[in-house]
Amino acid sequence: MVNEFQPEWNTHWYRNSPYHSSQWQGYGYQNDDQPQYNPYPFQQGYQVQYNPYPFQQGGYQLQYNPYTLQQGYELQNNPYTHQPYTPTYYDQHESYNLDWRQSWREWEDLGSPPRGFRGSPTVASWQANRLDCFVRGNNNNMWHKWWDGARWNNWEDLGSPRGGLRSSPEAVSWGPNRIDCFARAGRDTMWHKWWDGSRWREWEDLGAPRPGFTGKPALASWQANRLDCFVQGNDNNLWHKWWDGARWSSWENLGAPRGGLNGSPGAVSWGPNRIDCFVRGRNNRMWHKWWDGSRWSGWEDLGSPQGGFDGSPAVSSWAPNRLDCFVRARNNRMWHKWWNGSRWSNWENLGAPQGGIRSSPGAVSWGLNRIDCFARGRNDGMWHKWFA
Repeated sequence: MVNEFQPEWNTHWYRNSPYHSSQWQGYGYQNDDQPQYNPYPFQQGYQVQYNPYPFQQGGYQLQYNPYTLQQGYELQNNPYTHQPYTPTYYDQHESYNLDWRQSWREWEDLGSPPRGFRGSPTVASWQANRLDCFVRGNNNNMWHKWWDGARWNNWEDLGSPRGGLRSSPEAVSWGPNRIDCFARAGRDTMWHKWWDGSRWREWEDLGAPRPGFTGKPALASWQANRLDCFVQGNDNNLWHKWWDGARWSSWENLGAPRGGLNGSPGAVSWGPNRIDCFVRGRNNRMWHKWWDGSRWSGWEDLGSPQGGFDGSPAVSSWAPNRLDCFVRARNNRMWHKWWNGSRWSNWENLGAPQGGIRSSPGAVSWGLNRIDCFARGRNDGMWHKWFA
């Protein structure tokens, strides 16, 4: 299959934006605005072969370590099929981007673990048409539900460190048949559990920043065998810890907008050596900080939906230089703001299941022009809305 999609940002890129850096020359991004070799070849002529996410093409060398994966997975070609209709409720007298919303599907209820769950869902994807969702059950264990390309599977109890989880989990995938999950547990330290391609490994304790931390971790991965973790420290700064393919770093303090953080962060990577972090500031607006391959930026104020928002932002990326951010607004609707490669959009209201949502959303993309969002509804079930 040849993907003929050629997004607007392929022609002008992002030369005059804060997302432009000469560091990208090694990855196919040049200061003269001429796209070169790109390890994320989404332009015309991209041939989808065995794996539509060929992260190995960039020349990354995997090292022997506990964080391995199994190769040889079978790619499924079943598209996401029709789901039962569930009405979506929008505020009256709102204005909407109808062209965009026509591609947003209605909310579907995916239920909950047997005793319910608390907090917010998280989701990861390790191949096209694959979704792995995780929640903190009311028994304080981590529960897992996944879409395998044909159907949703039943909820699976993955246990917890001794004493149970103390936050919602967060999850990311850095390659085929690989999932890494993190949560706050035990004595308020960050714990890690991963799927290596054949089985779930036991929980490991990765400690905490010196001041401790609150809320849930945020995760990003910008290449195979790379993990970047972020938390809200008890000093209300953003703290960072990463796995470089051989060892874990110590914790790094990345500061905060004036007044500090007011919630857990969200994070994503849209290409090699690129990370974008989002937080809620003390002014209840969304703030953005990014790693451009050589340094961390300052903080950028991206505003908020009318009335502000609660909880933590969720963010996904379906192509280089594309960002989609989601929050739970004060009206208990899910709101969306995106970066299209040249500018930020306005906030848009994507509605909610009947009764609204009760948690921050989780979001992921498994392919070009695809986004899957999840949130806890008023019935305490996990609800799903997707763009396709």
